[in-house]
Amino acid sequence: MAAKEPDIIRDKDQMRNWSRSMRSQGKTIGLVPTMGYLHEGHLSLIRQARTHSDVIVVSIYVNPGQFSPSEDLSTYPSDFHGDIQKLKAVPGGVDVVFNPHNLYDYGTNTSMPVSDGEGAKPVSCVEEKELGHATWVRVERLEKGMCGKSRPVFFRGVATVVTKLFNIVEPDVALLGKKDYQQWRIIQRMVRDLDFSVRVIGSEVVRENDGLAMSSRNVRLLPEERQKALSINKSLSSARFSAEKGHISCKELTYSVIQAINEAGGKVDYAEIVDQESLEPVEEIRSPVVFCVAAWFGTVRLIDNMEIKV
Repeated sequence: MAAKEPDIIRDKDQMRNWSRSMRSQGKTIGLVPTMGYLHEGHLSLIRQARTHSDVIVVSIYVNPGQFSPSEDLSTYPSDFHGDIQKLKAVPGGVDVVFNPHNLYDYGTNTSMPVSDGEGAKPVSCVEEKELGHATWVRVERLEKGMCGKSRPVFFRGVATVVTKLFNIVEPDVALLGKKDYQQWRIIQRMVRDLDFSVRVIGSEVVRENDGLAMSSRNVRLLPEERQKALSINKSLSSARFSAEKGHISCKELTYSVIQAINEAGGKVDYAEIVDQESLEPVEEIRSPVVFCVAAWFGTVRLIDNMEIKV
């Protein structure tokens, strides 16, 4: 069977019209939102989406709204041609790749200068470039902890761009990876609170053969840094094993993970055990929790997590 060539759509109105045409034919639409540089984790989401919908849209868009000017937007890896080849190899293929140039371009010259000076709020790359975008979606309680502490514009940028994608693509189902656990829960809550008619499905973390969680950023790790980064999964697995054996003190489990990552040569951003739904920190594991970690290896920040049920 010949590989399926996806339609590539870059215009918002054309994307919306395609979706409405599919729906008029009684077809359900699945969306897999990505920032490109696809790996097996993304492809597993697409295969899963096939079981929940009739047609599949994969968005490829590196969202400037979730990066601050000091973060790695300019160095985020990209290989659009390679991505298309990978999508063609997926059984059943992909129907559309939505690859907009700039979702914050409204065809006007309106700009909004960024305030500076003492007390200035953190800004995203969208605001730094004065593109005139002024509306942000926030899931206030869930965005505060973990990644929200060190990346204050990140989750409002994610929630806003996903809202834009939902409004443009109009999917019935959206597939998100649970490696970005906090992000997945934030989008779930946003959909519930704002009454989007989209079912958000979280897919399990996909790992390399050596246990490293798949990420587009892994390509930027030096060989020795990649080896050191294995300490994240190893220490999380050890913590889960200890919890299942009755060691439920979160302080002790957290310390063991931080120590293991530090000894391997990483720098921990955070290591927290939180309730799976509220994302509130817990002191003892007596209900389903998730152990979330972010750590730096060289110039690369990696995140991972492990669900624990005792």
